[in-house]
Amino acid sequence: MSVNYKNIYLSIGALSQALGIHQRTLRIYDKQGILTPSRTPGDRRSYAISDLERAKFILFLSRNLGINLAGIKFVIAVFDEYKIKPENYFKHTDSIIKKLNITTSEQQNNILKNSKRGRPKIKK
Repeated sequence: MSVNYKNIYLSIGALSQALGIHQRTLRIYDKQGILTPSRTPGDRRSYAISDLERAKFILFLSRNLGINLAGIKFVIAVFDEYKIKPENYFKHTDSIIKKLNITTSEQQNNILKNSKRGRPKIKK
């Protein structure tokens, strides 16, 4: 028996828990237009499996490549323009990363820089 994943939807709470991020982050993505879920009749956000894939990709761009929301918005718009499906985002990105020669160590440095531990302390 196969499962039809196209008919599975997640609440904002379920998606935020699956991704390990705060619900507020998902609301920001929605406001910025980079992750726009459908809405229930009660006006609640309803995320499809493709939204989950897009959200994982957004987090990858932000955390691993150090791209800000404006840059992410641009990348998503280009992928949408070329009709690249969310489940193929990583495949296309990997080939671009290889062409640009972005190393694993550069990605690790971005992860550290974007983490709370890697941020410089602000002196008061």
